[in-house]
Amino acid sequence: MNEKGTSRVVRDYPMKHVTSFQIGGAVDYFIEPDSVDALKRAILRLNEEDIPWMVMGKGTNMVVSDKGIRGAVIRLEKQFEAVSVDGTRVTAEGGASLRKVAEIAQQHGLSGLEFAHGIPGAVGGAMTMNAGAYGGEMKDIVSSVRVMKRDGTIADIDGDEMEFEYRNSRVYTEKLVVLSATFALEEGDGEEIRARMDDLWARRLSKQPLEYPSAGSTFKRPEGYFAGQLIDQAGLRGLRHGDAQVSEKHCGFVINRGNATCKEVVELIRTVQEAVYAKHGVELETEVKVLGEQ
Repeated sequence: MNEKGTSRVVRDYPMKHVTSFQIGGAVDYFIEPDSVDALKRAILRLNEEDIPWMVMGKGTNMVVSDKGIRGAVIRLEKQFEAVSVDGTRVTAEGGASLRKVAEIAQQHGLSGLEFAHGIPGAVGGAMTMNAGAYGGEMKDIVSSVRVMKRDGTIADIDGDEMEFEYRNSRVYTEKLVVLSATFALEEGDGEEIRARMDDLWARRLSKQPLEYPSAGSTFKRPEGYFAGQLIDQAGLRGLRHGDAQVSEKHCGFVINRGNATCKEVVELIRTVQEAVYAKHGVELETEVKVLGEQ
């Protein structure tokens, strides 16, 4: 980075380098601000020049078009990952990984974030999609969220006003930028918290195809069903379109076997949706977002 208060800007940056799926063409402008002030200046400049923009963190839960993204992508990561603890409250900046936040909470004997330890991605994405796993969700533990609006102004939103739903929130619907989130946790025994985190991580390792690039769970959980089970019962385990494949380990994941394209992923998702509907009469909605020029 340059001196504090500036942004690193790269033209025609390949998005496959910064997404967990390792897929995607180039974005016109890839911007990494080093502070909140730099972020605000970047947003106002983009608005002024009528350049469309979006914000990303760890690049999970998304697949970028092979044609790339027109406009700008602002990444909040290394300069936005501070975590602080005040009693039973943990505040984490939007670019902090959920794993890091859960680890720090455990080190302070604070319980409530165990479920999030293995979720890929950062705090910003977790607020956007109300991230959850193993019976826990962000809505259960979020006290407040500090956001930047599209006009550069900053606001604090109480957790109960975040409109958290299954894989949705005000951050997503209003296209807000998450600067930080504060979690209300409970005191607990550090060793017991560690044991729960280790158990959930072991379960995740045994059931999910973490050895391959992916965007996490590809489909939302249909009410009353499990997406992976429906896909398996439709005979789609291991189905491939090029290097995009329905995971043989967990059918709810589409993985990149090496050189998958966004086109292959989208075609495979459509095939899965059609087959599951034909077999079960259930419409699968995607959790993964397809971004960029189609």
